Amino acid sequence: MVARAYTVAFEGMEARVIEVQCALSAGLPSFSIVGLPDKAVSEARERVRAALSALKIALPSRRITINLSPADLLKAGAHFDLPIALSLLAALEIVPPDKVENTIALGELSLDGTLVPITGALPAALAAAAEKRSLLCPEGCGREAAWVGDTDVFAAPDLARATAHLTGASPLQPAAPGEVLAEENCRDLRDVKGQERAKRALEIAAAGRHHMLMTGPPGAGKSMLAARLPGLLPPLSPEQALETSVIHSLAGQIRDGGISRRPPFRQPHHTASMAAIVGGGRGAMPGEISLAHNGVLFMDEFPEFSRAVLETLRQPVETGEVTISRANAHVRYPCRFLLVAAANPCRCGHLSDPSRACNRAPLCSEDYMGRISGPLMDRFDLRIELPPVSIRDLDLRQEGEGESSAEVAARVLQAHEMQRRRFAGKPGLFTNADAEGSILGEIARPDEEGRAMLSRAAESFGLSARGYHRILRVARTIADLEGSEQVRHPHLAEALSYRLVSRSAA
Repeated sequence: MVARAYTVAFEGMEARVIEVQCALSAGLPSFSIVGLPDKAVSEARERVRAALSALKIALPSRRITINLSPADLLKAGAHFDLPIALSLLAALEIVPPDKVENTIALGELSLDGTLVPITGALPAALAAAAEKRSLLCPEGCGREAAWVGDTDVFAAPDLARATAHLTGASPLQPAAPGEVLAEENCRDLRDVKGQERAKRALEIAAAGRHHMLMTGPPGAGKSMLAARLPGLLPPLSPEQALETSVIHSLAGQIRDGGISRRPPFRQPHHTASMAAIVGGGRGAMPGEISLAHNGVLFMDEFPEFSRAVLETLRQPVETGEVTISRANAHVRYPCRFLLVAAANPCRCGHLSDPSRACNRAPLCSEDYMGRISGPLMDRFDLRIELPPVSIRDLDLRQEGEGESSAEVAARVLQAHEMQRRRFAGKPGLFTNADAEGSILGEIARPDEEGRAMLSRAAESFGLSARGYHRILRVARTIADLEGSEQVRHPHLAEALSYRLVSRSAA
């Protein structure tokens, strides 16, 4: 007799169903696991043996073979413990085999039989719903997995409770989804003194998901502005929140089953490796660009990141997805994020102040900003140079002066609603930054005066085709913020002003 249980193996965001087969046969007593298991899965036999012993269940004096099918797919992770134990219990006729076969199970076993929370419960629940099976997982993962809603999720504290549930002796109640996390009090844009042009650029970036580069001396407010960007973005839709949470679930970053509607805000340090930023490492895990999906990726000290890391951003920024290629797998993650980069104008940071600049100015600025390649620089729709804020401005400005984040967020939400209606029924199009080709020509057709001005600018400043189209996208967003259906000359003029900044300054 071969008993079967089911679990999942993760390939990027996809959870592939794995059949766990258990066969008891005559021969010398042994316990072997086959089917391309990694070290953690191979060690499951010792954890399962100890957990069954804690339940006063002795393994039979027979040859026990566990096969993980399909055999050519690498099986990684300790979450295979529970399905291996259940297939063995089904083979011993301790639990009904049909009950086990109608369940997708995952969970790590402690030596005393306690089920330890694991990562990836949310995509596993999606796979269970697609297979029309229920999900059995550790108690600490139930609230997270229950967000799927299309299947019953049963969360057991230990193997004994899971066994009692499957035998019908003490059925578990379906888990309830966790709470929608309360929105944190975002920092208010009103706290930033001065820098009105940068605030305007921040509003445009939030309204159309336009990538933005800020340069300026230390203390000009670059980090303060970036930290206030999440407060300008509209809440995630339920579909976006679930998609983002699946990535965070794979990375083990969901706590207590709570899901947030606030767009993620990631700010990696400039010493982060390529695998940390783009994804990879053991198990090809998602990187910062995927963890920032549907949100903001803030990269401070942008030129200080390694050149290899910066260059790998070029394709994900353009396509909204990243493929991590390995010898035995190609894993794809979505990464549709808003990139905000900040940089000092040079290494010393005081290029604009002759009394404090180093003796290599202005060559030091060319060398420093030269670390950002031309193709990568071309992908920034908005380039802003922040002047230093004087102490006089800080002293004279009254508390509460300037627009609050809530006021700006209302205009941003209105612009997003216009774009949602505009791109309804057009797959892959969400904001103006996604528009291209004939669609861009249709939605951002300028008036005669604006077209003439843009043509002159393209010839005078040598705009690339990408730069030309990005100016049109930004102009479309500026028109949306104004509530205008037509892209007019003033909209193009403002969009162009954010593009034509010297390389040493931006």
